[in-house]
Amino acid sequence: MPRMNDTNLSPDTVTFKRSHFYSVLVVLAFAVGILTGYIAWGRDGGTGQTAAAPTPTAQVARRYDIPTDGFYSIGPEDAVITLVEFSDYQCPYCQKWHSQVYKQLMAAYPGRIRLVYRNLPLTQIHPQAMNAAEAAMCAGDQNAYWQFHDKLFENSATLNDDLYTRLASDIGLDVSTFESCLTSHKHKADIEADMQFAINLGVQSTPTFFINGLAVVGAQPLNVFQQVIDDELAGKIP
Repeated sequence: MPRMNDTNLSPDTVTFKRSHFYSVLVVLAFAVGILTGYIAWGRDGGTGQTAAAPTPTAQVARRYDIPTDGFYSIGPEDAVITLVEFSDYQCPYCQKWHSQVYKQLMAAYPGRIRLVYRNLPLTQIHPQAMNAAEAAMCAGDQNAYWQFHDKLFENSATLNDDLYTRLASDIGLDVSTFESCLTSHKHKADIEADMQFAINLGVQSTPTFFINGLAVVGAQPLNVFQQVIDDELAGKIP
């Protein structure tokens, strides 16, 4: 399994490796120094952090086919922008993006963005990430996925099994059904399939986003998402 790590809210990015598309692009990026596009490839002294992302340019834009059917989403089904987020409820940078960018971004494009959440719990470094993802899916069984999703990020520093039960009670879920879902690990296989898809794609950190298939890696600030979305809406990106 590839090494996974969180990605800071600064414009840091993480190396993307997908042999199906561009297995040698990391080398090219360093060799010729282009460092352009929606992702900048390159490691920083083996620390797992990478070079800052430059201004996106359409010439090197790549679109990835990220399935969205069957995954929890918020926003119109026919929205012109589909934003897929691979995330982890215990990741501090995911929490920062959720608290500092998510609501502002949705408000800036009312009715034009569909956010699709896909699970990538970094279990090697976040011991509660899988349990939290399962808890959200169990809440989803009672039509409360997004409400529970928000509560998890609001409490991301104190995730534990008792918290999940308390949150379920607070938002009016059938707690017995919720707890049975958790203890049976009803949704674990689905979450693991999500993880495997992300790993096969080459995602190495959370959060990682795809805007109509265009990769944006890291908890980038609002203006980065706005620039990509505005260019996409204006038809500037092939």
